[in-house]
Amino acid sequence: MYDMKALYEAESVSHAIELLTAHPEAKIIAGGSDVLIQMREGRLAGCELVSIYGLDELRGISMDEDGTIRILPLTSFSHITRHPIIQEHINVLGEAVDMVGGPQIRNIGTIGGNTCNGVTSADSASTLHAYDAIMEITGPNGVRQLPIKEFYIKAGKVALEHNELLTAILIRKESYEGYKGHYIKYAMRNAMDIATTGCSVNVKLSADKKTIEHARIAYGVAAPVPMRAMSPEAAATGKPVSMETVQAFGEAALQDVNPRTSWRATKEFRLHLAKELAMKALIEAIKLSGGEL
Repeated sequence: MYDMKALYEAESVSHAIELLTAHPEAKIIAGGSDVLIQMREGRLAGCELVSIYGLDELRGISMDEDGTIRILPLTSFSHITRHPIIQEHINVLGEAVDMVGGPQIRNIGTIGGNTCNGVTSADSASTLHAYDAIMEITGPNGVRQLPIKEFYIKAGKVALEHNELLTAILIRKESYEGYKGHYIKYAMRNAMDIATTGCSVNVKLSADKKTIEHARIAYGVAAPVPMRAMSPEAAATGKPVSMETVQAFGEAALQDVNPRTSWRATKEFRLHLAKELAMKALIEAIKLSGGEL
């Protein structure tokens, strides 16, 4: 039995904003895989909920005329993994969200919930960072767009006002065209576990596949929020496709990450993971791009 004061069903995005404005203590519920657990644990006892789960206008994946991939926040993990636009252009995102929980969670859990809860271990977040995702936010004053690196403020906190909704995740054509990526999740178990560390890397190679024209890397659980690591990117961009470049990439990652010790792993172990995962993910991204090492 869940202890709640009231449940309001939003009929549209504008109606959801009106409900949130009228009920300043209310929480948004979509798939419920996070909120219901918090309620069951008593952390949200007696809360008011605004449900947006019925808003099909916030569900789906499409491509804008300029090539921007538009992922709507109520899109389930399972739908993302299977969608042809994702498979063709940013398959690594589909692979990353396919590591969330089990099949039941992936069928009901949404990418909007995965990002808006603000946790550093979210499997989608590092890949979205690595592709320079733009977060589209709608509120009473209209629509605004925010780079994902500015969306995450601190652990568990994102740049959403109470009466604002995430209404799309955008990945520009220039951020994915010509790039191939790989995500590695290290966890204590092979399934149904939160990441100890997650690492997403993508690269664009030169036409002859001998040079890394551009490399990007992002981490989860390497800092209080998901993060891009700029030092390894600088160490690899413009460099030859070689194991020496891969080694420099991994070593440079240690300049940027700042993991903590928790019951899952020590800081020292996470630093070791940051280097090793960076190297392995870069190798796989190079291979996916047609490069040889």
